[in-house]
Amino acid sequence: MTSTPSTDRRASALPPGAVVAVMRAPDARHFVRSSEVLHAAGLRVFEYTLTTDGALEALTAAREALPDAVLGVGTVRTPDDLRRAADAGAHFAVSQVFLPRLVEAAVALGLSYVPGALTPTEIVSAWETGVPAVKVSPIGPLGGLHYLRELRGPLPDVALMPTGGVTLEAAAEYLRLGAVAVGVSGALFGDALTSGDLGALRGRAEQLVAAAG
Repeated sequence: MTSTPSTDRRASALPPGAVVAVMRAPDARHFVRSSEVLHAAGLRVFEYTLTTDGALEALTAAREALPDAVLGVGTVRTPDDLRRAADAGAHFAVSQVFLPRLVEAAVALGLSYVPGALTPTEIVSAWETGVPAVKVSPIGPLGGLHYLRELRGPLPDVALMPTGGVTLEAAAEYLRLGAVAVGVSGALFGDALTSGDLGALRGRAEQLVAAAG
């Protein structure tokens, strides 16, 4: 399924204040079931990373299983990655990096695209291309909440999505500090994506949803 092209680069598929469950593993065999567990706990936005074998096939299956979920593709690095994401039915795509050619390719596809950046110069350079948000990652090693506070002061108009090292306890605070969305990965999943043990995942998801409201 290919997205309908749009000229509005600021249009975002991410709901305001979204908690994005970012899934990365050697293979995607537990992605759909994990998404169902998270969905039952109240989460609705899922990112399947392209470094995972079978990520796009899992995304297509998840669209059937969870028709009201917002599904995205992560670790996008080439225009072909974006095309494959759109063809698989992704609602959004995310990168760890900012490359202008990816912004242009996403616009041509009508795919909501969030590039990655880290420093203020990188963040503003990405934002000025008209993207709906800029992913700040990995934010944890840079001071986490403190770093977001420092960015929000001089860049109050930039929609930021912190990811990388985000804890369950801190996720809600990122949103309260003004993040447009927040990505949570290892702290949420533990070993669920490799072991298939989803019992503990359910408990962590309920904790996250309760904290983030």
